[in-house]
Amino acid sequence: MDNKKQHIAIFTTASLPWMTGTAVNPLFRAAFLAKDGSRKVTLVIPWLSLQHQKLVYPDNITFTSPSEQQVYVRHWLQERISFSPAFSIQFYPAKFAVDKRSILSVGDISEVIPDEDADVAVLEEPEHLTWFHHGKRWKTKFRLVIGIIHTNYLEYIKREKNGRVKALVVKYINSWVVDIYCHKVIRLSAATQDYPNSIICNVHGVNPKFLEIGKKKIELQQSGNGNQAFTKGAYYIGKMVWSKGYKELIKLLQDNQKELIGLEVDLYGSGEDSDQVQAAAKKLDLVVRVYPGRDHADPVFHDYKVFLNPSTTDVVCTTTAEALAMGKIVVCANHPSNEFFKQFVNCWTYDNSKGFVEATSRALTEEPAELTGAQRHELSWEAATERFLRVADLDQVFARKPAKSLSNNFASTSLNTRMEDVSAYLHYVALGSETSRRAFGAIPGSLQPDEELCKELGLAIPAATQGSKDPVDTS
Repeated sequence: MDNKKQHIAIFTTASLPWMTGTAVNPLFRAAFLAKDGSRKVTLVIPWLSLQHQKLVYPDNITFTSPSEQQVYVRHWLQERISFSPAFSIQFYPAKFAVDKRSILSVGDISEVIPDEDADVAVLEEPEHLTWFHHGKRWKTKFRLVIGIIHTNYLEYIKREKNGRVKALVVKYINSWVVDIYCHKVIRLSAATQDYPNSIICNVHGVNPKFLEIGKKKIELQQSGNGNQAFTKGAYYIGKMVWSKGYKELIKLLQDNQKELIGLEVDLYGSGEDSDQVQAAAKKLDLVVRVYPGRDHADPVFHDYKVFLNPSTTDVVCTTTAEALAMGKIVVCANHPSNEFFKQFVNCWTYDNSKGFVEATSRALTEEPAELTGAQRHELSWEAATERFLRVADLDQVFARKPAKSLSNNFASTSLNTRMEDVSAYLHYVALGSETSRRAFGAIPGSLQPDEELCKELGLAIPAATQGSKDPVDTS
């Protein structure tokens, strides 16, 4: 093996300023993997043209160039960590699909990384990144491809009309593409879809700012001067859509109004269902105040003692980790998505409505336990990076040769490999025309980047797209 540094390319499905998990967590992963300087790290994020930025980025924030967005991303990160990581940021062409509320890649995004640097690819949400992939096979391009499963897509889909049938179809497609394109799969918790030969490990940490807030609370608890560390009661924060725990929380409060008499709960969130949530809260006899969403690190949250989180659609709930890091008591459902948090003394789980009442009532009368140094470390990105490196087994990379393509030495390969090659080829053919792509649910004009995207990213303009304009899908 030569002395070349191992290169890790992290591909993800979203970018700041969209404050979603797949924008924030891969950014921290890149920073902490690059921290010790022993490896090269590249974060590969989507670039949207202006009209698509306006559909998804909050507060009218837009960028005229990828370099401008990169400055924004790095500034946001630098305000939250105490070191200056040396990693690069590259962009791939993408579009926002309104119907899916998701950013989807355009063209073969694996081309962003030169072949000579194609050691390890980390696909954050591999099913999402490869549903409509048409280009070089990821296993052929990279020596090791690791998929990290972030999202419980099936749980969301089951809540739609004809959801159970749709979920079965999506489950099959997810298994198909992840098997084709990933050597290894890491599931953040058992709440995700199961995949063959996958590993369950929470490889996420919390923003260091939350651990700093928690440290100050511990100092206040230990000061002995009579000052209370927590002066407010219970709250919940999350995107204000019914599927993000609000349906469960409103029902629990509604069903137990007599038992919870005197309880006051503050809800913070913005989203499509805000008006409905507010209307439902007003019908309760309990005091439930509804406020617009804001950053969980905002000082308004520091003094709350109890975080109520009945959501069961999350894989590993970021806000639960943040609340624990701030030293709060968390009352959450006994669910696979919360398994990682059960090791912390301030995580109180419940199995049913009665258990929710008992845990909530007790939490409001008791003080949170102080987190130990080991527990604080376990929540950190340093620990998350240690867990990632342990389960990823990156030492195998230089021993592994990239997979051969279908045409190379087909007869000498094993039956399983040949079947996988055929399966990959079928996916390649099926996603090779705009017509078939639309039938599978792809956004219009996603086979190749249009002229506008090419110019913004400095890409060669394919002959087939010269003069083309972006058809915005508003369905």
